[in-house]
Amino acid sequence: MINRKLLLLFSITLISLMLIAMPVLADEAKYFRTYFGSGDIPSIDQALVTDFIGIQLVDEMTVGIMRQNETTGLLEPGMATEYSVSDDGRVYTFKLLQNVPWVRYNPETKAVEEVKDCDGNVRYVTAHDFVYGAERTLRPETASGYAYVANLIEGAEAYNTPVEEGEGTPVARPDFSTVGIKALDDFTIEYTFKEAGVFNLNILSMWMLHAMPSWIIDGDACNEALGERWTETGFYQGYGPFTLEEWVHDSHLTIIANPFWPGTEFVPKPKIAGVHYSLIDTSAALAEYEAGNMDEAGIPSADYDRITSDPAFKDQIKSSTDSVGTEFLIYNEWLPPTDDVRIRKALSLAVDKEAVVKTLKEGIAAPFYIHPGVDGAPKVEDYPDLGIMYDPEAAKALIDEYCKEKGIQPKDIVVTYSFNTSESRKMLAETIQYMWQNTLGITVNLKNSEWPVFKVERQQGLDNVYRSTWVQDYMDANNFTADVFLCGTGYSSVTDWPSKDCTDKSNPAYIEYEEVVKKAGKETDPKARAALYARSDEIIIEEEAIINPIYWYSSLVLRKPNIIAPETLTGYAHWEKWEIK
Repeated sequence: MINRKLLLLFSITLISLMLIAMPVLADEAKYFRTYFGSGDIPSIDQALVTDFIGIQLVDEMTVGIMRQNETTGLLEPGMATEYSVSDDGRVYTFKLLQNVPWVRYNPETKAVEEVKDCDGNVRYVTAHDFVYGAERTLRPETASGYAYVANLIEGAEAYNTPVEEGEGTPVARPDFSTVGIKALDDFTIEYTFKEAGVFNLNILSMWMLHAMPSWIIDGDACNEALGERWTETGFYQGYGPFTLEEWVHDSHLTIIANPFWPGTEFVPKPKIAGVHYSLIDTSAALAEYEAGNMDEAGIPSADYDRITSDPAFKDQIKSSTDSVGTEFLIYNEWLPPTDDVRIRKALSLAVDKEAVVKTLKEGIAAPFYIHPGVDGAPKVEDYPDLGIMYDPEAAKALIDEYCKEKGIQPKDIVVTYSFNTSESRKMLAETIQYMWQNTLGITVNLKNSEWPVFKVERQQGLDNVYRSTWVQDYMDANNFTADVFLCGTGYSSVTDWPSKDCTDKSNPAYIEYEEVVKKAGKETDPKARAALYARSDEIIIEEEAIINPIYWYSSLVLRKPNIIAPETLTGYAHWEKWEIK
């Protein structure tokens, strides 16, 4: 009996020890498996990210001062525990969480580990790390695509402006102490804006102002300066609910739950083990999904009828607001023949947007650009005539007028349409190519490149038409207008409107556009605000014809029924709130 009891006790102890060690192995099956269908992910560096996929990943691996709730679009505390605003609305002071360590995934131990300093002490996220992150983003040499958004902060624009070496004594760049971002102590940070504004808190919460690890980027006494290489596998250091596990370029990227994230009311500890992105196109993702190797997949238009009519998929089809954003075309006004406004307007009028969304099986045809779901935006029911929709006769009349003046035939007009490589973008391009050629009788050449290459080519301005997109950074029409089309902002280097590199701002249409959107940004009456933003869309779509909005994002996706996820209004997911049953 005694031996049997000892054997039983030993067995129970052994099983208990095994169970303690097993959860990590069991959780391996709890990775959410999804895909990205536009080639390699351009960047996960907070200072360099400019696109939807990068923002999604950065916001899960680091946490801002505040954080946008995915189901409401409202701001909630992120790293902030409390904050105050000065009476004049210009100065924001935040107290930060004090127990958040920097972490890295160690490929050798296959575990997430706390980062230590040169003395062997755990590095905790401090106000100084946020100041460093902002300073790095604002350095001209960093070439951050979103640094301009922070220019509303006192001194930021001057610090971000490159110093041109001229004759005589060189002008020194301002010291960062002149910028209104200061660490009052290790866990208190203060931001001073040029003026009060309803967008200030949103701007402070954006990814390019998150904390960054100076010791690994710029180096210190015990770390080599890695520069932009700091985001590679084994080097990356973050502090959010997840951190980078592995990034094999052009193949896959995986993030893993961070066991050292303390969890808060608004940013809880993760319930899933991680997220695995396969970098494959939509058709391949669907094949993997149907084989049981993927938890989420898009529905290619070729498979749309089969999937939506099959009862087996009934509980797996989800209506997805991919993002609060707009798919649109940018016309190059400096390259013939799109240097003529008649050609640009004819191209816009010749796109049957309703037919486009039916062909692609996604989106809502967009007569105007500003997404109607954001604050301040005009609504279709209030502005039924705003923007441009399909009018083939008007389009042909403009082409005929142009050809008569030039002494040419429509077939002599050649337009190049450039887009980033993906199945859906290819189908969109081919659909519009057919419409333009069939309706207008012109010649349309298509050119495609991988996403990182395409973004560079689009800025070079060597083609007539560029596929473009804008997705909200915060839920306000200001983000679709002032942050996108004013000189020095998101698309100003792409549209080159009102002039190349915005060197000449004398175009009366641009002057009015700038006045309208700046006035709208301060307007408090909702109706008056919507009217101002409606006017801004009239200028850029109908009068100047710089862009042509095609559709607002909306689509169906497939997701396994054992994935329990909050619905998102913003298009961004907070995976730490997801569960895999």
